[in-house]
Amino acid sequence: FNDYKANEGSSPVIGLIEQIIEDSKALEAEATSGEASAQADYEKFVKDSNNLVQDLSDQVVAKTKAIASANGDKAQAGADHESTVDELDSLAAYEVDLHNQCDFVLKNFDIR
Repeated sequence: FNDYKANEGSSPVIGLIEQIIEDSKALEAEATSGEASAQADYEKFVKDSNNLVQDLSDQVVAKTKAIASANGDKAQAGADHESTVDELDSLAAYEVDLHNQCDFVLKNFDIR
C-alpha cells in the first residue's frame, strides 16, 4: 500500500470521506437514541392508556351496579307507595262507614 503522503492530491477526498463516516456515525447514534426515547415514551403512553381504560371500566361497572341498586330501591319504594295508598283508601272507606254509622246513631238516638 502506498503512503497517503505520496498521494497528496487525494487527501481532501479522503478527509471528506472520513468526515462523512463520522457524520454518519453521529447521525446513527442520534437516531438510535431518539428511537429508544420514542419507544420509552410509547411504552409509558400505552401503560397510562391501559390504566385509564381499566379505571374507566371499573367506574362503568360500579355505576352500573349503582343504577341496578337504585332501580331496585325505586321498585321497592313504588310497591311501598302502592301499598300505602291502598291502605289509605281502605281507611278512608272505613272512616266513611263509621261516619255513616255515627250519623245513623245520632239521627235515631231519640227514637231509642
